[in-house]
Amino acid sequence: MYSKSLSDRIRRVLGTQTGHDEKKMFGGVCFLLHGNICVGVWQNSLIVRLGPEQGLAALSEPHVKPFDVTGRPMKGWAMIEPDGIDTDDRLNSWIQRAVEFVASLPAK
Repeated sequence: MYSKSLSDRIRRVLGTQTGHDEKKMFGGVCFLLHGNICVGVWQNSLIVRLGPEQGLAALSEPHVKPFDVTGRPMKGWAMIEPDGIDTDDRLNSWIQRAVEFVASLPAK
């Protein structure tokens, strides 16, 4: 089960983005931008797609760990624990980082 309150918070942020959609995936929900997965919710944590370099760099930040729900961490992704997204500013910052990366990808 994933956090409905976190997914609602994400919807409020992404509601201003054109081309966004959502799908249930990974046992949670993912939010797509122009067909590419951007962010999501897994249990009570935020998952963000940051690309290989930024994803690796993010792992040194507080409350961040690899996105690994299968035993194989996904490269270019990070999972932000609830303490790292406890304010709207922190959540927005992570979402914007993911949006910037995903905007660089070709639309699907």
